[in-house]
Amino acid sequence: MFKKLYEDIYSRISAEDIEADRRDAAIRMATAVLMVDVALIDSPFRETEFDRMLKLLSDHFGLSTQDAAELINAANAQADKQTSVRKLIAFLDEQLDQAEKARVIELLWSVAYADHRLDRYEDSLVLKVGALLNVGQERVMDLKQAAAAAAG
Repeated sequence: MFKKLYEDIYSRISAEDIEADRRDAAIRMATAVLMVDVALIDSPFRETEFDRMLKLLSDHFGLSTQDAAELINAANAQADKQTSVRKLIAFLDEQLDQAEKARVIELLWSVAYADHRLDRYEDSLVLKVGALLNVGQERVMDLKQAAAAAAG
């Protein structure tokens, strides 16, 4: 009887842990795909953008440099297949709280300013993502100014 109860509880915990791991992996991938989209919208991948994304993903998600590089490569492959980012954004909107959504926008602005200039397409994409994530326009603009200041 106790063995059956233990197995039942263990299977639930394991299933919940697996589901949480999948959710976290999906959030990492969705965020990385959006970052790649911002990096690619104005030109091919630049080394400065790749380096910036590597650092941002490592810091934000606590990944090793190698894991962050693998995530960027996987996100790049996914971005090539992606016809619309709306599903990714809808997923993030559903899964993240307001602070986490703002952090995603902060990451996107940081990628956009990786080359120390903001292209109009990068600007438009990040503004669109901010609106679709329901991050207030004032907050999005504050994050934009902070990223511009940090980029120099």
